[in-house]
Amino acid sequence: MIEPYERALDDVPGAHPYPRSSRYHEVEIGVHRAADGTEVRYAKRRLLPRLSDAAEESVPHTVGAGERADQLGQRYFGDPGQWWRIADANPVLDPRELTDEAGEEIAIPLPGGFPGGVGGPGVRNGG
Repeated sequence: MIEPYERALDDVPGAHPYPRSSRYHEVEIGVHRAADGTEVRYAKRRLLPRLSDAAEESVPHTVGAGERADQLGQRYFGDPGQWWRIADANPVLDPRELTDEAGEEIAIPLPGGFPGGVGGPGVRNGG
């Protein structure tokens, strides 16, 4: 869970454009300079850990009938917006795939996240 003082840091001018709770917070920000000299900032590619690494840093969860990804984010991380952490740990493209089948087992990442989850060798592309 994100502490109140960490949330306050998200409001500091010139700080990272994404809040600490965002999947893009750790992503490097690039700058493209247009022909007229205008600078356009953008988030560089976000990379995920290999699923085998993610499985080692997670606990299993059996999906219950009617569960949603945002509910799991609230349950495990104290914030429904953290559903993306669970999606990153599972081979899904759409978060609805996480909970579309009751009884299916999915991986819930440990609160500390995955080591090397933002980049490095052996990672797969993510979004």
